Amino acid sequence: MKTQFARKFAVYLLLTIAVSLMLVPFYWMINTSLKSSVELLRTPPTMIPAELRFQNFLDALIKAPFLRYLSNTVFVAIAVVAVSTAVTVLAAFAFARLRFRGKTLLFFAVLGTMMVPQEMLIITNFMTVSKLGWMNSWQALIVPYCINPFNIYLLRQTFKQVPDELYLVSRVDGVSHFRYLQKVVLPLSKSSIVTTMILSTIWIWDSYAWPNLITTDDGKRLVSNGLQNAFTSDTGRIQYELQMAAATMVIVPLVLFFLLLRKYILSGMDKGGLKG
Repeated sequence: MKTQFARKFAVYLLLTIAVSLMLVPFYWMINTSLKSSVELLRTPPTMIPAELRFQNFLDALIKAPFLRYLSNTVFVAIAVVAVSTAVTVLAAFAFARLRFRGKTLLFFAVLGTMMVPQEMLIITNFMTVSKLGWMNSWQALIVPYCINPFNIYLLRQTFKQVPDELYLVSRVDGVSHFRYLQKVVLPLSKSSIVTTMILSTIWIWDSYAWPNLITTDDGKRLVSNGLQNAFTSDTGRIQYELQMAAATMVIVPLVLFFLLLRKYILSGMDKGGLKG
């Protein structure tokens, strides 16, 4: 009994320490966003702001075209989620149910792309976009994110859990593959599909390197890269209090979005990992 209690205590202690370490950057971001520029330069730094300066959030909205960056991000996220979901569903259904030559090899090729870091492809992707004349265009921000190998894998695993009997009966009744997908598979896989949509949204929201590389037009920047140099004063000093206020306004909605939909994510991950 004591051994079991000590084991549980050790596990919870390690989890508490890990969570605390993860929360430190978020706390420091919010702490900095509520300080004045004078207090920010104090040494040693203050752990709690002497005066809560909520004006920083309003100043951040005025100083940078925050709403424009945000609307750009929302537009790109909606476009990517719409196209990526359609591509993912069709590809996953083909890998899960259809029979065609080279299916296994092609599926392993898709899985293989998950092992290649995106940073290794950024130069070749940039050269492709440049040759197509897509620099500073919406296509360059949307098209590279329309195929997500992990989402294809997740939905393929989910679709394979649909009983084979339903598929055989539908084929006997003369139901087409697309109608079977629409009427049977999709209703049974809602949680996993919602999960892929959430993951795609988070992917776009967090993207920095690619949008920063292919957009020099300030009118098409996203919040991830648009706010990078928006808070540099005329003297060259970075206004960290405003930068952290803007970062807080970007991150908090994403955290709330994840918390509100976490049951769909957990359910979708669970369904996608039950059958090989």
